[in-house]
Amino acid sequence: MTEYATSGTISGKGLPAAFTPPIANNNVAIGAGASSNAFSANTKLIRVHSDAICSIVIGAAPTATTADARMAANQTEYYQVVPGHKISVITNT
Repeated sequence: MTEYATSGTISGKGLPAAFTPPIANNNVAIGAGASSNAFSANTKLIRVHSDAICSIVIGAAPTATTADARMAANQTEYYQVVPGHKISVITNT
């Protein structure tokens, strides 16, 4: 997971791209509802890349279940987030 302060813009319009450099890069083990550390106070956007099939949930005190948003192996997604929240991930099939 990579944390960003903002997304890219051109002429005041948002782009589907992150503005680099990132604030932080973090690895979250895919397991039984493992959670990340809290996002930085400046984090507004995260990039999530999964290397295995999993489910994720983002929130103040999240615990992922297999009923949450599913990601395929090698999938990458961007999410707008609330600073201080966390991401939780669990193995799925």
